[in-house]
Amino acid sequence: MVDKKKAMNAEAIINSIEAEQLKTDLPVMHVGDTVRIGVKIKEGDKERIQPYEGTVIAKRNGGISETITVRKVFQGVGVERVFLLHSPIVASIEIKRRGKVRRSKLYYLRKLAGKATRIKQRFDRPM
Repeated sequence: MVDKKKAMNAEAIINSIEAEQLKTDLPVMHVGDTVRIGVKIKEGDKERIQPYEGTVIAKRNGGISETITVRKVFQGVGVERVFLLHSPIVASIEIKRRGKVRRSKLYYLRKLAGKATRIKQRFDRPM
């Protein structure tokens, strides 16, 4: 019985620490949306924000460990990057376009090229 109490107490402590570190200014994102993420890059002693724009092809987990996978095509090569949403490296997230998709994971886009990778725009959700 005492072990259960300690476990509940430890869980409550972990939840409270996570709640402090969660970002509150994140927009509501869905798979298929085109987003621009401001990524903090440290070069020497200077720090700058570099935009990374692409399509959200996957969302995982929830809470402090929530991640999104963003895909873009750069110079004919597909580039995917996984972002931890509540990380201090992510400076800002801006939704550029809402996508209309019927899947929760868009891994099939990896096999497609050119115009086949286009996603229809969705107008029923606000930006």
